[in-house]
Amino acid sequence: MAGGQERILRGRIRSVQATKKITRAMELIAASRIVKAQQRVVAAVPYSNLITEVVRDLSAGGAGSNKPFLAGRPEVKTVCYIAVAADRGLCGGYNTGVLRATESQIKLDAAAGRSHLVVPIGRKAEGYFKFRGYKMSKAFNGFTDNPPYVIAKEIGEYVVDLFTSGQVDRVELVYTRFVSSGTQEVVQRPLVPLGGDVAEGGDAKNTAGANYEFEPDPDLILDTLLPRYVEARVYAALLNAAASEHAFRQRAMKSATDNAEEIINNLSRIMNRARQDAITTEIMEIVGGAEALSSDKN
Repeated sequence: MAGGQERILRGRIRSVQATKKITRAMELIAASRIVKAQQRVVAAVPYSNLITEVVRDLSAGGAGSNKPFLAGRPEVKTVCYIAVAADRGLCGGYNTGVLRATESQIKLDAAAGRSHLVVPIGRKAEGYFKFRGYKMSKAFNGFTDNPPYVIAKEIGEYVVDLFTSGQVDRVELVYTRFVSSGTQEVVQRPLVPLGGDVAEGGDAKNTAGANYEFEPDPDLILDTLLPRYVEARVYAALLNAAASEHAFRQRAMKSATDNAEEIINNLSRIMNRARQDAITTEIMEIVGGAEALSSDKN
């Protein structure tokens, strides 16, 4: 085996080993963050459920029955999509799933004569829709792996303003729901106006709140709660998306680490085989030379 070829192979092995260390570290970091992100998802559930229940009870009692925020508009001309992706890559198909789901829905709306407006969350979403020429509004990024509530509040206020000002007639959330470390799914959820179950007071077993007496006026309470409800829904979506991002990244980095190990083994095998061939060739040359010398003496 030529010394130059061996040096090249050793250099490639060292390079892959260095990459493997990086991907392994990223895998461990993502795995540790999944636990914290999952805890935040679980911790946000009680508040989200409670505010949904209160809004449902108020709606069941007749509060805000004529509000577009609850009942919706007679005709939907423009749909706003909050597409929650990541700020960074190296997370497998996480970004692709949300972006393609949003794009598919936009095309369906276009076929039905509806226009669109995208509110991209994360740099990957912003770059994707900007590059493809989709109509975008304000973008939010720089926080996707650890979203604070203040950002959810800002997003909620922004989309509520879009709806109340008449710029859009419906707002949809598109994000990746975290089920478990091994299972995540891209979902689309109505945000504004409220889903039919909430706006109509839910089913019979959930309408007990219609008998409550609300002080002050139920409509005033509802006006105060609706923005908080939207913020809670946005925050829950951001937390689910963050946990899903970490899960996707952990799997992607594990796959990269495994692939790096396989490449190292293959390169080592090639180098060892080449060295063995070189040694065999040298032995054969020595034996051949010895036999030639022996023949000359005879």
